[in-house]
Amino acid sequence: MATATATSMATTAVFAPRLPTTQSSALPYLPPRFSNSLFSASLKLSSASKRYAPFQIKATSQESTPDDGGEVLADLKEKWDAVENKSTVLLYGGGAIVGVWLSATLVGAINSIPLLPKILELVGLGYTGWFVYRYLLFKSSRKELATDIESLKKKIAGTE
Repeated sequence: MATATATSMATTAVFAPRLPTTQSSALPYLPPRFSNSLFSASLKLSSASKRYAPFQIKATSQESTPDDGGEVLADLKEKWDAVENKSTVLLYGGGAIVGVWLSATLVGAINSIPLLPKILELVGLGYTGWFVYRYLLFKSSRKELATDIESLKKKIAGTE
């Protein structure tokens, strides 16, 4: 009987949450969190479904459906066949992918330097404030910005 009591006390000590022994902390005792991912996922889903209950939408079939996947693929194949310099398109596409990868790597490296992201945010906020004051605040400056954009469009299109 004494061993059974000792065993039950040991299991109680292991499974019961620890209570603070002293009252020196001003914060109340909180029980440990359980990390049952299935339970937390179902809890999140049920709370989300209760929150958006008035916004439920039912799908209905319509006579006119958008383009099927087969039509899109056929259209893409037709456009690819119409391209004369396929190697140039592939080279530009590969260059674009490498450029995106390189810029993501560069942004990640800059972001890991302490204080530099905050300084760059400050510079961006300053430039945004200047741009709003210079081009968007007054009617005459908005007209000037519109003419500058139109002239830039003409230069890019080659009509100027």
